[in-house]
Formats: sequence, C-alpha cells, structure tokens
Amino acid sequence: MEVILKEDVNKLGHRGDVVKVAAGYGRNYLLPSKLAMEATPANKAVIEQMKASAIRKSAAEKGGAEDLAARLNELVLVFERKAGENDHLFGSVTSLDIAQELEAQGYKVDRRKIHLEEPLKSVGEFHVPIKLHREVSAHVQVTIKSDAPERSTEEAAVADDSVFKSTYTGELDDHRA
Repeated sequence: MEVILKEDVNKLGHRGDVVKVAAGYGRNYLLPSKLAMEATPANKAVIEQMKASAIRKSAAEKGGAEDLAARLNELVLVFERKAGENDHLFGSVTSLDIAQELEAQGYKVDRRKIHLEEPLKSVGEFHVPIKLHREVSAHVQVTIKSDAPERSTEEAAVADDSVFKSTYTGELDDHRA
C-alpha cells in the first residue's frame, strides 16, 4: 500500500513523502491517526502543492520550535513520588506525566515528541530530550523527589533500634522436647 505522509513519522519518512507500507499498518494506524493519506493519482497531484506549502510551513514551525526550545532548555520539572529503599519509585514518571506537567506550566508538547528510552523509576535528576521539529530538539531537566520526609541518620538509627527492641524479647523460646 502506498501512502503520502501528512506528518513526519519516525523511522518511516518526512511530511510529503510517498512511502510503501504494509496494508495493515497504513489502514489501521497511519490513516486513522491522520498521519498519512492514500496515494491515489488525484492525491499525488495535490502533493506537489502540499510540498510547496510544507516548505513554508516547516520554516515557520522551525522558528517557533527554536523559540520553544530556548524556553524549555531552562525549564525544570519537579515530580514527587512515593519511593522505597534505594530511592526506587513505586510506579514511574512517563512521557505522559512530563507532557501533562509541561501543559500545566503553559507549554503544549505532544507526548510522542518526548523521547524517553524507558520510564524514569528512580529518584534523581534527569535530562529528557524533546524533539520539537525535524532539526530542533530541547532538553528538559526532570527532578524526581521522594514524597517521604528525609530522616537524618541519627533518627533512622534510633527508629531501627526501637523496632529491634520491640520485636526481640531477650530470651529464645526453645520448644524442642
């Protein structure tokens, strides 16, 4: 099946390209998501006009993306999550969480443009790349903190010692007869 891409599709092609894809991929994903249209002779004639307008649109988008990238590069997103031992999170911070936080701060970024290898599952600071345009990327700093209050080492030692004393009676029960 041949389709004409309306948007850049990762590992497939750029806007305006005529590409050959599997029928199911085109029919079930590209066409319903409005990422492509079927490559008919009429659509191929229209594509020439689209390419000219796409060049103008791409230049305008690149300018807007560079402005947005400059603002996003200085942005720090802070998430508080429950964390267990060794600062491992219960759950994770995903690209959807980052997109929602960006939207809450007034930045409209599609979650598919946020490139996380895998969800963030530990406490710390991370630099997350966001591909805003074919040639423009931004990096947002994501800080994940534990929502539990930090205990000092002395408090932790006292707490652990009191737990030990409450569970140990001092004598071993020997019921071997």
